Amino acid sequence: MPILLIAIILGIVEGVTEFLPVSSTGHLILATELLGFDAQKWGAFNVIIQLGAILAIVVLYWRTFWAVLEGLIRRNAMSWRFVRNILIGFLPSAVLGALLINKIEALLGDPKVVAVAFIVGGIAILAIERLVKNTPTVGVAEMPVKTAAGIGIVQCLAMIPGVSRSGATIMGALSLGVERRTAAEFSFFLAIPTMLGATTLEFLKHRQDILAGAHGVGFGTVAAGFVVSFVVAIVVVRAFVHYITRHGFAPFAWYRIAAGIVALVWLGMR
Repeated sequence: MPILLIAIILGIVEGVTEFLPVSSTGHLILATELLGFDAQKWGAFNVIIQLGAILAIVVLYWRTFWAVLEGLIRRNAMSWRFVRNILIGFLPSAVLGALLINKIEALLGDPKVVAVAFIVGGIAILAIERLVKNTPTVGVAEMPVKTAAGIGIVQCLAMIPGVSRSGATIMGALSLGVERRTAAEFSFFLAIPTMLGATTLEFLKHRQDILAGAHGVGFGTVAAGFVVSFVVAIVVVRAFVHYITRHGFAPFAWYRIAAGIVALVWLGMR
């Protein structure tokens, strides 16, 4: 299969799954296995193209970010609370990720871990959807510090491939009394520093291979995946926010469970 076509396929997978509670990393790992790609060869690519999806959030919510920037300049308290909550939510995963980076990378090569995490995560979403009713917190800036910190701690679970960063943060926010739309948007905003950090580390670690085009996965290939993930993510995020404010997360949970079971069966039969 041509390298460019592989990049486009993985870019679509990333764009569709990055902000849904289904785990983009898990889907990229399983896609790599399913299509017979070399997981190590595409590992850095899978992380770096996440920046395309992150850029989609910046474009979609540019008015929010611009208003926050203006508020910071004017020393507006709400803007400072917005930034405070994002930074507090980001800190736990930044610290833990730096400490456990080698162990995390080892898990990225195990598709069975992904399949099990799909199932467990799906069950957790169903349980939280059923049990959580009260949602008093509306707006990222309105979150208490302890709520932002709690969501940040829960986000660390996403270091296990297949758990889903967006799923962990959204479900953590709902459990801590944040309403659906705010929970989803906080997850989007929190992805920016989190994925920027992860992508920077991955690029610095593999920059020689990427710039030299090692194994055929060079800068042009990464750029193609980046653009595709950006375009697809814009469409998906708009549809996702519209859907979850009117319905809920249960369909994503059932999808995770079904996909995890199918993946386990397939992996066991190989």
